[in-house]
Amino acid sequence: MSAIRPPERVWDPLVRVFHWSLVSAVLLNQFVLEEGDPPHRWIGYAAAALVGLRLLWGLIGTRHARFSDFWPTPGRVRAHLHAWLRGERPHTPGHNPLGALMMLALMALVLLLGLTGWLQGTDRFWGNEALQELHEGLANTLIVLAGLHAAAAIVMGRIERTRLVKAMFTGTKEHY
Repeated sequence: MSAIRPPERVWDPLVRVFHWSLVSAVLLNQFVLEEGDPPHRWIGYAAAALVGLRLLWGLIGTRHARFSDFWPTPGRVRAHLHAWLRGERPHTPGHNPLGALMMLALMALVLLLGLTGWLQGTDRFWGNEALQELHEGLANTLIVLAGLHAAAAIVMGRIERTRLVKAMFTGTKEHY
Protein backbone atom coordinates (compact mmCIF):
# COMPACT_ATOMS: atom_id res chain seq x y z
CA MET A 1 0.00 0.00 0.00
CA SER A 2 1.38 3.40 -0.97
CA ALA A 3 1.62 6.38 1.36
CA ILE A 4 -1.06 9.03 1.23
CA ARG A 5 0.08 12.07 -0.73
CA PRO A 6 0.02 15.44 1.01
CA PRO A 7 -2.63 17.95 -0.10
CA GLU A 8 -1.76 19.71 -3.37
CA ARG A 9 -2.68 23.27 -4.29
CA VAL A 10 -4.00 22.86 -7.82
CA TRP A 11 -6.72 25.23 -8.99
CA ASP A 12 -6.41 28.97 -8.47
CA PRO A 13 -9.37 31.26 -7.70
CA LEU A 14 -9.85 32.31 -11.33
CA VAL A 15 -10.15 28.68 -12.48
CA ARG A 16 -12.64 27.90 -9.70
CA VAL A 17 -14.76 31.01 -10.26
CA PHE A 18 -14.71 30.31 -14.01
CA HIS A 19 -15.81 26.72 -13.45
CA TRP A 20 -18.76 27.45 -11.16
CA SER A 21 -19.82 30.54 -13.13
CA LEU A 22 -19.89 28.49 -16.32
CA VAL A 23 -21.81 25.69 -14.58
CA SER A 24 -24.36 28.26 -13.39
CA ALA A 25 -24.69 29.86 -16.82
CA VAL A 26 -25.21 26.52 -18.55
CA LEU A 27 -27.79 25.34 -16.02
CA LEU A 28 -29.66 28.64 -16.15
CA ASN A 29 -29.81 28.65 -19.94
CA GLN A 30 -30.75 25.00 -20.23
CA PHE A 31 -33.30 24.66 -17.46
CA VAL A 32 -34.51 28.08 -16.26
CA LEU A 33 -34.41 30.80 -18.89
CA GLU A 34 -36.67 30.91 -21.93
CA GLU A 35 -34.85 30.22 -25.20
CA GLY A 36 -34.31 33.33 -27.29
CA ASP A 37 -35.30 35.81 -24.58
CA PRO A 38 -32.77 38.54 -23.74
CA PRO A 39 -31.66 36.96 -20.41
CA HIS A 40 -30.95 33.65 -22.24
CA ARG A 41 -28.90 35.48 -24.88
CA TRP A 42 -26.92 37.57 -22.37
CA ILE A 43 -26.14 34.58 -20.17
CA GLY A 44 -24.99 32.75 -23.32
CA TYR A 45 -22.73 35.64 -24.28
CA ALA A 46 -21.40 35.77 -20.72
CA ALA A 47 -20.64 32.03 -20.90
CA ALA A 48 -18.72 32.53 -24.16
CA ALA A 49 -16.83 35.45 -22.59
CA LEU A 50 -15.96 33.27 -19.60
CA VAL A 51 -14.49 30.68 -21.97
CA GLY A 52 -12.53 33.42 -23.72
CA LEU A 53 -11.11 34.52 -20.36
CA ARG A 54 -10.25 30.90 -19.49
CA LEU A 55 -8.48 30.46 -22.82
CA LEU A 56 -6.37 33.54 -22.08
CA TRP A 57 -5.69 32.26 -18.54
CA GLY A 58 -4.64 28.97 -20.09
CA LEU A 59 -1.77 30.85 -21.72
CA ILE A 60 -0.70 33.21 -18.93
CA GLY A 61 -2.20 31.82 -15.72
CA THR A 62 -0.86 29.83 -12.82
CA ARG A 63 0.99 26.55 -13.33
CA HIS A 64 -1.93 24.10 -13.35
CA ALA A 65 -4.18 26.55 -15.19
CA ARG A 66 -1.82 26.73 -18.17
CA PHE A 67 -2.52 24.49 -21.13
CA SER A 68 1.14 23.51 -21.24
CA ASP A 69 0.60 21.72 -17.90
CA PHE A 70 -2.13 19.41 -19.19
CA TRP A 71 -2.55 19.73 -22.97
CA PRO A 72 -3.78 16.31 -24.15
CA THR A 73 -1.20 15.47 -26.79
CA PRO A 74 -1.62 12.08 -28.46
CA GLY A 75 1.45 10.88 -26.55
CA ARG A 76 0.07 11.98 -23.18
CA VAL A 77 -3.33 10.41 -23.89
CA ARG A 78 -1.72 7.17 -25.08
CA ALA A 79 0.63 6.99 -22.05
CA HIS A 80 -2.28 7.66 -19.68
CA LEU A 81 -4.46 4.98 -21.25
CA HIS A 82 -1.62 2.44 -21.35
CA ALA A 83 -0.89 3.07 -17.66
CA TRP A 84 -4.55 2.42 -16.84
CA LEU A 85 -4.52 -0.77 -18.91
CA ARG A 86 -1.49 -1.94 -16.88
CA GLY A 87 -3.45 -1.32 -13.70
CA GLU A 88 -1.51 1.80 -12.76
CA ARG A 89 -3.14 5.02 -11.64
CA PRO A 90 -0.88 7.79 -12.96
CA HIS A 91 -0.66 10.86 -10.73
CA THR A 92 -1.60 14.14 -12.39
CA PRO A 93 -1.89 17.15 -10.10
CA GLY A 94 -4.12 19.09 -12.51
CA HIS A 95 -6.22 17.64 -15.32
CA ASN A 96 -5.29 14.20 -16.59
CA PRO A 97 -5.24 13.90 -20.41
CA LEU A 98 -8.80 12.55 -20.60
CA GLY A 99 -10.09 15.26 -18.27
CA ALA A 100 -8.29 17.82 -20.43
CA LEU A 101 -10.01 16.46 -23.55
CA MET A 102 -13.37 16.79 -21.83
CA MET A 103 -12.61 20.32 -20.63
CA LEU A 104 -11.62 21.40 -24.14
CA ALA A 105 -14.72 19.77 -25.64
CA LEU A 106 -16.99 21.52 -23.14
CA MET A 107 -15.38 24.89 -23.80
CA ALA A 108 -15.61 24.38 -27.57
CA LEU A 109 -19.31 23.57 -27.24
CA VAL A 110 -19.93 26.73 -25.21
CA LEU A 111 -18.16 28.83 -27.86
CA LEU A 112 -20.14 27.14 -30.65
CA LEU A 113 -23.36 27.75 -28.72
CA GLY A 114 -22.45 31.42 -28.37
CA LEU A 115 -21.74 31.65 -32.10
CA THR A 116 -24.87 29.82 -33.24
CA GLY A 117 -26.99 31.76 -30.76
CA TRP A 118 -25.60 35.06 -31.99
CA LEU A 119 -26.05 34.06 -35.65
CA GLN A 120 -29.72 33.38 -35.02
CA GLY A 121 -30.17 37.08 -34.27
CA THR A 122 -28.57 38.25 -37.51
CA ASP A 123 -30.57 39.21 -40.61
CA ARG A 124 -28.98 36.42 -42.63
CA PHE A 125 -29.93 33.61 -40.23
CA TRP A 126 -33.06 34.95 -38.49
CA GLY A 127 -35.56 32.09 -38.33
CA ASN A 128 -33.15 29.60 -39.92
CA GLU A 129 -34.45 26.24 -38.72
CA ALA A 130 -31.24 24.33 -39.44
CA LEU A 131 -29.25 26.77 -37.29
CA GLN A 132 -31.85 26.56 -34.52
CA GLU A 133 -31.65 22.78 -34.58
CA LEU A 134 -27.85 22.89 -34.57
CA HIS A 135 -27.93 25.24 -31.56
CA GLU A 136 -30.33 22.94 -29.73
CA GLY A 137 -28.27 19.87 -30.60
CA LEU A 138 -25.10 21.56 -29.32
CA ALA A 139 -26.91 22.48 -26.09
CA ASN A 140 -28.11 18.91 -25.59
CA THR A 141 -24.61 17.58 -26.30
CA LEU A 142 -23.18 20.04 -23.77
CA ILE A 143 -25.59 18.83 -21.09
CA VAL A 144 -24.76 15.18 -21.76
CA LEU A 145 -21.00 15.81 -21.71
CA ALA A 146 -21.28 18.02 -18.61
CA GLY A 147 -23.16 15.21 -16.85
CA LEU A 148 -20.49 12.73 -17.94
CA HIS A 149 -17.81 15.17 -16.71
CA ALA A 150 -19.47 15.47 -13.29
CA ALA A 151 -19.92 11.69 -13.01
CA ALA A 152 -16.30 11.12 -14.03
CA ALA A 153 -15.09 13.58 -11.37
CA ILE A 154 -16.98 11.62 -8.72
CA VAL A 155 -15.88 8.20 -9.97
CA MET A 156 -12.26 9.22 -10.56
CA GLY A 157 -12.14 10.84 -7.15
CA ARG A 158 -13.10 7.53 -5.58
CA ILE A 159 -10.72 5.50 -7.74
CA GLU A 160 -7.81 7.87 -7.16
CA ARG A 161 -8.82 8.43 -3.52
CA THR A 162 -8.84 12.18 -4.10
CA ARG A 163 -11.52 14.70 -3.19
CA LEU A 164 -11.82 16.10 -6.73
CA VAL A 165 -15.17 17.86 -6.36
CA LYS A 166 -14.09 19.49 -3.10
CA ALA A 167 -10.90 20.64 -4.83
CA MET A 168 -12.95 22.63 -7.33
CA PHE A 169 -14.28 24.62 -4.36
CA THR A 170 -11.10 24.90 -2.29
CA GLY A 171 -8.37 24.71 -4.95
CA THR A 172 -6.58 21.96 -3.02
CA LYS A 173 -6.62 18.26 -3.87
CA GLU A 174 -6.79 16.19 -0.70
CA HIS A 175 -5.84 12.54 -0.88
CA TYR A 176 -7.14 9.85 1.45
